[in-house]
Amino acid sequence: MNTSSPHAHSFQDQDSALSAAAGERLACVVDAAQAGERVDRYLAAFLPALSRSRIKGLIEAGCLSVGGTCVREPATSVRAGMALMLEVPPAAPATPEGEAVAFTVLFEDEDLIVLDKPAGLVVHPAPGNETGTLVNGLIAHCGDSLKGIGGERRPGIVHRLDKDTSGVMVAAKTEKAHLALSEDFAARRIDRAYLAFCWGLPAPATGEYEGAIGRDKRDRKRMALTERGGKWALTRYTTLRAFGTAAAKVECRLATGRTHQIRVHFSANGHPLIGDPLYLRRLPSIARQLPVAARDVALDFPRQALHAARLGFTHPRTGAELLFETPMPADMQALEQALADAGGDQV
Repeated sequence: MNTSSPHAHSFQDQDSALSAAAGERLACVVDAAQAGERVDRYLAAFLPALSRSRIKGLIEAGCLSVGGTCVREPATSVRAGMALMLEVPPAAPATPEGEAVAFTVLFEDEDLIVLDKPAGLVVHPAPGNETGTLVNGLIAHCGDSLKGIGGERRPGIVHRLDKDTSGVMVAAKTEKAHLALSEDFAARRIDRAYLAFCWGLPAPATGEYEGAIGRDKRDRKRMALTERGGKWALTRYTTLRAFGTAAAKVECRLATGRTHQIRVHFSANGHPLIGDPLYLRRLPSIARQLPVAARDVALDFPRQALHAARLGFTHPRTGAELLFETPMPADMQALEQALADAGGDQV
């Protein structure tokens, strides 16, 4: 067995594989007898120290390479002679620890905390992002009393925003608040509005995008509209500002809360969000309608241009109606200014 690192172990060496199950590289070359097997099943058979779900998570997090190329699809079939290298990160604590993480607190009492999440901040620990998450910051801010509220790995979390989506979130500080808020989200009793910039001009200017959303069978990192196996989703939108026909600023209100819902619905309807790394796969031809300066700002925007601007809900203990709104962060304001300088009209 040849490996590229003195810290890599062959899967055939079971004792090494067991001891190297955290913080090591595990390598092997597929035998002909195993050819055709799914790679996650193949790895699970050779690495009893790791569950199949753990291996699947590592693959989706980009920890597996085949001949030096990253593979993120657990269903990939192995072939005879295929060289596999699995990077197993160091073991993470069973429960997250408190860490200093920056976020703005909008409201807080003994039951809950409302905050403005910055773009780039992961909400809870997961393979590839075990530390430095919002959960770690909440534990540090609220103290150990938060640990375990609603689950060991996601204490206090009742809803999520994607890593690169900014905006208003609420987290629970008691089990009672967690249960009540979770039920309100599930029953769609939450007032939520998002601001986004998309390519093209939606028609009509105010409308709805509907369609069941499920995991993309060709890319596990993506969601997609699906006829079978998905969950029904409805996004209501209003165009707030048109920048010619090249781009638009829209407000979105969710009747449901599916993973990547706004991003999937807008992309599927021909208006992917500016900067979206998953659903904007090619340069939009309509970008040529923008002057060079505005085009460069839009094409270089480093994240999906999406901000959770409004969150309203009933306080789980007092019954008071609470509403929180935050302005777009500086990067989205700069994007709007660049598009406006290129010529934009209020709708």
